Amino acid sequence: MLGALVVLTGACSDYLDKAPGSDIDETEPYKNFRNFQGFVEELYAAIPKAIANDYHCSWNLGEDEYWEPSDNRPMARYIDNGNYRPIVDGGEFIYGFPKLDEGNPSAVERTKKGNVWKLCWYGIRKANIGLANLDLLQDATDEERDLIKGQLLFFRGWNHFMLMTYWGGLPYIDHVLPSGETPTLARMKFQECADLAAKDMEEAAKFLPVDWDKTEAGKLTLGNNNLRANKIMSLAYAGKTLLYAGSPLMNYESTGSRTYNADYCKRGAELLGQALKITEETGRYELASFEQYSELFHYADRGNRVPGLKEAIFMENLTELLGGSNWNQKNDYLYQKIVSSGVKVQPTANYVLYFGMANGLPIPSWTEADPVSGYDPTHPWKDRDPRFYKIFGYDGAQIVKDDAGTLAEEVKYASLYSGGDMRNHGGAKANQTGFVELKWIPLVAKQCGTYNEYEMCMALSFMRLADVYLLYAEAVANGYGSATSKSTSFNMTAVEAIDKVRARAGVPGVDARYLGSVEAFMSEVRRERAVELAFEGHRFHDLRRWLLLTERPYTYKTRLQFDRAPGIDFSNPKENRVTNIREEIILERQLEERHYWFPLPTADVNIYPEFGQNPGW
Repeated sequence: MLGALVVLTGACSDYLDKAPGSDIDETEPYKNFRNFQGFVEELYAAIPKAIANDYHCSWNLGEDEYWEPSDNRPMARYIDNGNYRPIVDGGEFIYGFPKLDEGNPSAVERTKKGNVWKLCWYGIRKANIGLANLDLLQDATDEERDLIKGQLLFFRGWNHFMLMTYWGGLPYIDHVLPSGETPTLARMKFQECADLAAKDMEEAAKFLPVDWDKTEAGKLTLGNNNLRANKIMSLAYAGKTLLYAGSPLMNYESTGSRTYNADYCKRGAELLGQALKITEETGRYELASFEQYSELFHYADRGNRVPGLKEAIFMENLTELLGGSNWNQKNDYLYQKIVSSGVKVQPTANYVLYFGMANGLPIPSWTEADPVSGYDPTHPWKDRDPRFYKIFGYDGAQIVKDDAGTLAEEVKYASLYSGGDMRNHGGAKANQTGFVELKWIPLVAKQCGTYNEYEMCMALSFMRLADVYLLYAEAVANGYGSATSKSTSFNMTAVEAIDKVRARAGVPGVDARYLGSVEAFMSEVRRERAVELAFEGHRFHDLRRWLLLTERPYTYKTRLQFDRAPGIDFSNPKENRVTNIREEIILERQLEERHYWFPLPTADVNIYPEFGQNPGW
């Protein structure tokens, strides 16, 4: 018995000394489609999560949102202060709050899902390992091999694009780097890196289907293939990558010129045009109706149904989809009398002004009457772009559901005038700007006193179809030289692409006065992106690539002050009159040239000298 015990103890010790998985044949993950697709699935799990990383979340980093001043945790506050370092060297992640609750394992785990830097490098290595072992896939049909190869190429390109968006040109890793060896790959210029990323994604499109549900392999997961990499997604992201490469910031980083690079814009327009042509021919994606607009972003009390409809092309990581946003949305966006916890965030008055009139014309100023657009500062909520009413709560509008009919007026209806209850109640958490953001929280989730019974289901689309039309319009105009130009791959002019997005909301097309030059047209392109894609994480990147992040008025965050005129009508708040309207600056960002790019993590920069730090950091 003693001898047997010694033998068993030794055997157990030998077994425990083995690394996990070391007794699995190294070819096992790649031998057939089922196994290899299981390997690929982790690339989807490594897509960063933007919303609900932690109890609160900050993903809009332009001049679009203002967070209450006493809380220094939101990422937007770090951007406002020009202090990018803690985002990469402290929390080491891009989305959310850089200050982690290290004592809370679940909070730390959630924030890992938003770590763009680590997740994207992980995805690149994973894709390269898969491509290096593609020859081991023997037990598979030609279709199955194409699906595997296409996904690996797409994710290698897409992950590089995500990194480049924040940090500029990097080494393009297209092979498996040996473990244990210090790399010596120098950083490329943005355009050099973009060429390779776009090439990978354009190549991926050759192997991927338009719709996985219509493939033999896809039948195994029929109905659950909507977010898998496909031909349209690959072409659209390849085109977006090249448009970014042609944008002023990236062209300046690569060539020293602060203008658009027409060649890159043309190439981007051709690929974006191909994506749109296939979309319109197949119906794979389509613009949602305006009645369903909110379903692009969230559901409440609808189970774990994924929002986005047929417009969402590429979405964030969907872990914790059901309920993962409850705390953030119900505490950060709501009135202090409805919820006492959480920090508070509001849309800035300067950003709300981008939402022009129902006739499609812009508004130059909150305080001056405009005979061209018809804006009247005594009736600032009247005849506005229909998206204004979908996205913002304004003074006198209902912002809280009240089925029982028991709520006080100042709770049920927005009291956002100067001296109003929402502006005064809650101390530092009082409303600072004069508006409430409704895009990311439905009315049904704001039932006073019972809000916790509603589970929020939110997901951010990194790319949706409206965005592709707007990217196409920008690429065509700057590549081919006019608003009425079109690409050779798609029979739609730049202005027609903008007009198609506006038509969904019932807004007239771009007025003729903006079609005489590319510069004039771009003012409407920039405004339309601000309106249609509001609070979806695009604004910060747009201001950066347009070289506007450090330029006034884009450095301002403002509030609107006004008095209610007598005779307010809560049943028709659009018609309510105001007096003494004025716009005030809350803060101005003091940003410099270096703030166009994030600093690279210090530990990574110090690995080898060829991996240099970004200028100014």
